[in-house]
This record gives sequence, C-alpha cells and structure tokens, in this order.
Amino acid sequence: MSIFHRIKEGIYDMCFIWLEEMKTVVKDEGVLIFFILMPLGYPLLYSWIYNNEVVHEVPVAVVDMSHSKSSREFIQKFNASSAVDAKYHCNNLAEAQSLVGKQVVHGILYFPSDFDQRLYRGESATVGVYCDMSMMLTYKAILSSAQAVSMAMGHELTVSKSPSFTKRDEEVSSKPLDFDEVPIFNSTGGYGNAILPAVLILIIQQALLLGIGMSAGTARENNRYQDLVPISKHYNGIFRIVFGKSLCYFMIYAVMGAYITMCVPRFFSFTSMVHFSDLIGLLIPYLLSCIFFGMMLSCLVRYRENVMLLVVFTSVPMLFLTGISWPQSSIPGAWQGVSWLIPSTFGIRGFLRISSMGGTLHDIQPEYQALWIQALVYFLITCIVYRFQIIRARRHAMEAKKALK
Repeated sequence: MSIFHRIKEGIYDMCFIWLEEMKTVVKDEGVLIFFILMPLGYPLLYSWIYNNEVVHEVPVAVVDMSHSKSSREFIQKFNASSAVDAKYHCNNLAEAQSLVGKQVVHGILYFPSDFDQRLYRGESATVGVYCDMSMMLTYKAILSSAQAVSMAMGHELTVSKSPSFTKRDEEVSSKPLDFDEVPIFNSTGGYGNAILPAVLILIIQQALLLGIGMSAGTARENNRYQDLVPISKHYNGIFRIVFGKSLCYFMIYAVMGAYITMCVPRFFSFTSMVHFSDLIGLLIPYLLSCIFFGMMLSCLVRYRENVMLLVVFTSVPMLFLTGISWPQSSIPGAWQGVSWLIPSTFGIRGFLRISSMGGTLHDIQPEYQALWIQALVYFLITCIVYRFQIIRARRHAMEAKKALK
C-alpha cells in the first residue's frame, strides 16, 4: 500500500470518526447541554449577576455618642455617597450589633463621646467603622466612603487652622504631596471587570471536561467501543481516533470560544481591549490543551455522573490557583506546581492580559508557550491512555470469545 493511499485512508477514517462523534454529541441530551447550552447560557448568567459592577445604597447603622456638629456633618457627607445609606440611628453599639446580626445593615459607623472635643483640641479623633466581612463589596463601599469623608474633613480642618494667605498656601499646608488616583485597566473599579474574564475562560474548560467525560461515561455504560475497542474498520489507529474525536470538540468550541470571549463582554459593556488576531492565537492552543486534557481525564470516568462530581469539586480550586482572587506570588510553591498542570491557569492569565490590559501575543509568551506544551504533552498522554484501553478491551474480548467456545 502506497504512502499516498495510507494518508488518504487515514484522513477518511478520521473524518468518519469525527462524524460519528458529532452524531453522538447531537443525540446525547446530556452532552448537548454541556457542549451547547451551557456555553451559551452560563456566561450570560454570570455577566448579568455582575453587571452592576459595584454596590449601591448599602444600609449602615450610625451610633452617634458625640451628638455634635462635627459628627452630624460627617454623617451628612457620608450619607451623600451613592454607595451607602445611613439608614438606622441607634442609641448604643449593642443595638447596632443586633441589626448586623439580623443582616438588616452591613456595617456600623460609631462616633465616641469625645469626637468633637478631640477634633478642636487638635488631637487625633477616631471614627469607628465596623463592617460585615462576609461580603467583600459591601465592606469596600462602607470603608471607602468613610475614608473619603474623613480625608475631606481633615483637609478642611487643616486649612482652617493654618496661617495661609493664598489658595496656594492652603494647598501646600493641607496637601504637601498631592496625588491623583487613576485606576488602570479596570477603570470602573467594578467586580465584574475584575472576575468575569477569568470565569469566562474557566467555563470553556469545565464545559469541555463535562461534555467529553459524559460522552466517555455513556460509551462505557452502553458497552460502546468496549472501552474504546474499535467498532468498525475505520477505528484503526490511535492517532485517527484521537484526531477524529478532538476535531469534533475543536470545531464546536471554536465557535463557542469566540462567542464567550468576544460577544459576551460586549453584550454587558465589560472592558475588552482584545485584538482578534491575538485572541485567535491564544484560543487555539487553549482549546487544544483543554480538549486533550479532558480526553486524558475521561479514562477515569466509568459512569456519566462521575464527571459531574469531578468537575464541580475542582472548579473553585482551579479558579483560585490562577491568581485572580489571591496574589500569584502568595500561592505556595507546591500549589503553583499543581496549577501548571491545568490549562485554565495559563488561559486565564493570558486572556486577562490581552483583554483587560490590551496586551499582545508577544506580551503573553510564557502563557502562550505553556499552553502549546500542555497541548502536546496531553495529546501524547491521551494516545497512550487510549492505546492501553484498546489493548485491554481487545484482550477481554478475546477471553470472552474463548469462554463462549
């Protein structure tokens, strides 16, 4: 048989396997949900939840033991912020704590009895800010609003007591080192722009793991392929099987990946500075690494339900290991080593840099190269795993035939 004929036969077999796998995806409702409906709906749900970016009118309890002009001015300016609402005025701290315990308010603003006296004696006055730390956004809103008011009132007091003659003298005495706070990249300072890019990329990986794992579990439950044993002459060769199945997954998620990374952020006006060529350059190795990673792990799936437990258990740790919610430098070395085994780690880091920071493929060379290495390594491991399973299945089939004879 000539080399040309072998290549032609290999391409034909690969296309046949691709078609069979595509039919499996369409016919299996569970796989169809994870491959099509989940990527279409899940990103919209997350984006809609985080679309407000920041919280508004966070209820706060005020305990004013000073009952002075200064404390009332502080409360008035604090309440003028759109982020908070000084909704309750309590007689003591215990009463305010009970409101926090009932989740009626999310923080307390406490003025001691000597607040006004200490201010006008030129001493350091204290305003107690107590926050419910179970919700990061409400804590940030209350604390930042209180800090802004304290800095503004401190500036006014400094100016009123300084022997200044001109506006410039007042500026120098109150703010000898002035600064402008300009948020970089995440211009809104919102939670959605910070976390959504990571969630979108993780959704691609987890949906692929769920779909591939469920398809493998279904095949084993139905005894189809007898653990990947060839069911026809077209399933002849490990590379043909792996390439054929992976081509099916890649074609589906080339469309889904473009939708998730390009369309969803624009639907909800999230920050997106990505260039099409850079995004395609990142998505190709990311999708390939996720596909071969999922095919490799599918050997662990004996039943359809197993993959659900595996993916649900690992989703949150995978997100944390990327460094999106905790500084990468603070993650222990052992866990950083574990994170290098997961495609979403480099996919999320790379996508954040090109989408939220306007980077290019040149700027994400470490992540880009790591994804290609993962794709190659997981492809080879997948071929080895599939080969081992086919050999084992054939051995079992031969033993069953001998037993029947």
